[in-house]
Amino acid sequence: MKISFHGAAQMVTGSKHLITLDNGIKILLDCGMFQGNPRESDALNRDFGFEPSELDYLILSHAHIDHCGLIPRLVEQGYKGKVYCTPGTFDLARILLLDSAHIHESDAKYHNKKRAKRGEEPIEPLYTIKDAEDCFSHFELIPYHQVKELAEGVRFHFTDVGHIMGSAAVHLTITEKGKEQRITFSGDVGRYNDELLRSPEVFPQTDFLILESTYGDSLHEDVHLTENKLLEAVVQTCLKKRGKLIIPSFSVGRTQEIVYALNRLEIDKNLPDIDFFVDSPLSVEATGVMKDHMKELNQKFQKFLEKDPAPFDFKRLHYITNVEESKELNTREEPCVIISASGMADAGRVKHHIKNNISDRRNTILLVGYCEPNSLGGKLMRG
Repeated sequence: MKISFHGAAQMVTGSKHLITLDNGIKILLDCGMFQGNPRESDALNRDFGFEPSELDYLILSHAHIDHCGLIPRLVEQGYKGKVYCTPGTFDLARILLLDSAHIHESDAKYHNKKRAKRGEEPIEPLYTIKDAEDCFSHFELIPYHQVKELAEGVRFHFTDVGHIMGSAAVHLTITEKGKEQRITFSGDVGRYNDELLRSPEVFPQTDFLILESTYGDSLHEDVHLTENKLLEAVVQTCLKKRGKLIIPSFSVGRTQEIVYALNRLEIDKNLPDIDFFVDSPLSVEATGVMKDHMKELNQKFQKFLEKDPAPFDFKRLHYITNVEESKELNTREEPCVIISASGMADAGRVKHHIKNNISDRRNTILLVGYCEPNSLGGKLMRG
């Protein structure tokens, strides 16, 4: 058996780990997109470093684009096998991959206009909406703990890692030449005592562990401290300075965490009487998926549902999908909070909100998640 790493090694994005067995069977763990500097990531995303048509199986840990974002291209380039994931991961991956395809098509169209003026050849999008739609027929949904046999001597199961809806660690058991070996791939691992998600499950001992380590040398703050800091930012910007609080936030997971935190602050009568906007069509869709899977969230959240059956809604919270309504926020004078994708501020509507508000000292850009160093969010973090 051999394991080769084709992304997320000495970097954060582009998760792709290839297991090649002695009998030639090839199993890919994740098929993620490289994110960050467009000039560097485009070349990395177009060349897998292996031949897609030679793969036999793909096992997906979760739906974030840096873990699933190249599946449409993999299929378009010749992959014929199944994509195994949990039901929650499929529901999220479906909306995320269609959104990603739309961005690639739009970016190619934009750049080709400029290339045409310079007399240069047009470029092809990384993949199209049709490519994304075509790849969904390859998905096979496997619930947590259900053992799936891929081939003789090769089986796996998922356990919950509490990172986002449907996220899983992959536990492979492989028997070669009479010797059984176990490989565990973590994907991203969530926090214990999360407000929404179940804590990462304990899993059996393994022989080889492939582990994400973005925060490997960090200690996270207590969740309640984070909630208090969020309130502090709202009060400082919107009440004291009478400005706008702009929050670049990942559409899946982080946006729902923030809205849920704000809802709890509203119930405790701590929120000021201002407007809150979630300005991201993808975030609206992802919140809908979260609502469909609320029974999978933790016991603390289930108890909360008994007193508030609408945990992602509260007074003066507005979900925006319309482009014109989004543009109107730029001319709005009243203090408000705008939560918008993307979390690294590299794409989406949040770039326009940052551009229109960053030069006004009354306003605040609040970064609430990991930003790849070369991304706009990473540059803003470094001042």
